[in-house]
Amino acid sequence: MNKNIVILISGSGSNMAAIVNASLKRRWRERWGAQVAAVISNKADAGGLVFAREHHIATATLDHKAFASREDFDAALMAEIDRHAPALVVLAGFMRILTPGFVGHYEGRLVNIHPSLLPAFPGLHTHQRAIDAGCRFAGCTVHQVTAELDHGEYLDQAVVPVLPGDTAQTLAARVLTQEHLIYPRVVERLIAPAR
Repeated sequence: MNKNIVILISGSGSNMAAIVNASLKRRWRERWGAQVAAVISNKADAGGLVFAREHHIATATLDHKAFASREDFDAALMAEIDRHAPALVVLAGFMRILTPGFVGHYEGRLVNIHPSLLPAFPGLHTHQRAIDAGCRFAGCTVHQVTAELDHGEYLDQAVVPVLPGDTAQTLAARVLTQEHLIYPRVVERLIAPAR
């Protein structure tokens, strides 16, 4: 049985690329029948779509602005995702708040990465907020997605120091290197059979 992974992106897709690269390097398809089957974006110019196409992964674009409501967009997005019969739906920089109906449809198989050590700093501008709060450490969290924003069971976290003179950009870059390590690790854990 194939375990298809569908990844949703809005931008460069660096976490998506890290997951695809890990899947190839660690031979997920041969070992567990798991593969990244599709990459879907709400932005036609998302850089990550180019990477996905270069790796012969199906891509699709759904412009959220073309829909009358959030619910209509999510219904169309679900239809596109479900074409690939996903075992796992991975949010990788997908900048949309999802409706409870969408979250419920994928309950238990919908994961996200957030660039803070949740429960600290849910939402946006996490790096600047960590610096402004005087945090000595920051990081990232992979979590199950629930209807409540940036909640749900924590699956993994990584910690990085906040250095003197850090800006939101320098801290974000340091956190991103850890995102690229822990997100593929969590996805692999979720698709690999229990040992």
